[in-house]
Amino acid sequence: MKIVVCIKQVPATGADKRYTDDLRLDRNGVEAIINPLDEYAIEQALRLLDDGSVESVTYLSMGPEQAAEALRRALAMGGDEAVLVTDSALAGADEWATARVLAAALDKLAPDVALTGMASDDARGSLVPGAVAAMRNVPLLSYGSELKVADGEARVRRLSATGFDWIAAPLPVVASVTDQVGEPRYASLKGIMAAKRKPLETWSLADLGLAGEELAGGALTQVTDARAPEAKPPTERIENLPAVEAAAKIADWLAARKLI
Repeated sequence: MKIVVCIKQVPATGADKRYTDDLRLDRNGVEAIINPLDEYAIEQALRLLDDGSVESVTYLSMGPEQAAEALRRALAMGGDEAVLVTDSALAGADEWATARVLAAALDKLAPDVALTGMASDDARGSLVPGAVAAMRNVPLLSYGSELKVADGEARVRRLSATGFDWIAAPLPVVASVTDQVGEPRYASLKGIMAAKRKPLETWSLADLGLAGEELAGGALTQVTDARAPEAKPPTERIENLPAVEAAAKIADWLAARKLI
């Protein structure tokens, strides 16, 4: 039983985000980390490895050459090997191009489960897992708070407004998990040293039988504008009032905004 975890290297969450002249995210000089939501996918995969549900964990990423750093960090947490797909033709790739490349790489790796986080911290589109599943023609088990694999099927526990549901599909599948799977583990010093010796392959588009022209230059969508978020209005505080008056003011505030 084999699981492949798709991870992405992104700018640090608190980093100052800037854009280049062609409206691409400027990653130069910005601290890069594993996408925080992907760390939960890593943790879930390693728990399955720990309990014997899967025999191996491979990490897969698409990005520039420096994305190998994120793969090494993942290997330091645990797992067996990693693959980086990097090609100059992929600069500025959008969700469709990313999904197309990941789908081709997963076809080559042939895992029982391809696992992702629920979204990437730099885009928050949540579109890639579904697109990868559709391109590979396999079931999608999305937004799981827990993943189990046994007897030729995968199941995810998905939280709902009234409790939770268990959703199952026969292998192979694409699955995504949320931050409810449990706190990601830290890499130990032993793990960091071991990661340096674990296999990390680098593939190009040619290795996947793809061409840059096939991916429309890396993107089918185009960013036309970017601006900083609007400043939030100042916080309104209700202080030094009797409880009844304070409650009335809160009710009036909510009613004015048609929230009650």
